[in-house]
Amino acid sequence: MANSVMIVQGVEVKVTARDGEDYISLTDMCKAFGDSDQLIKNWLQNKNTIEFLQVWEELNNPNFNLVELHQIKCNN
Repeated sequence: MANSVMIVQGVEVKVTARDGEDYISLTDMCKAFGDSDQLIKNWLQNKNTIEFLQVWEELNNPNFNLVELHQIKCNN
């Protein structure tokens, strides 16, 4: 796993490479906007985010539990 840093609008954002894929740090990106914890919480509660994560999990996670996702959706 290789790590690097990129600068996005003056903010250092960690990039991790794993199995030929690059992953960027959402936490690092949010630090530039103040209360990063609240920003990420709001993003995770967004309907479009949940739908995106569902599709990603269905494509990439053979152990994805659709029943649990529906419970999460019902609680939001």
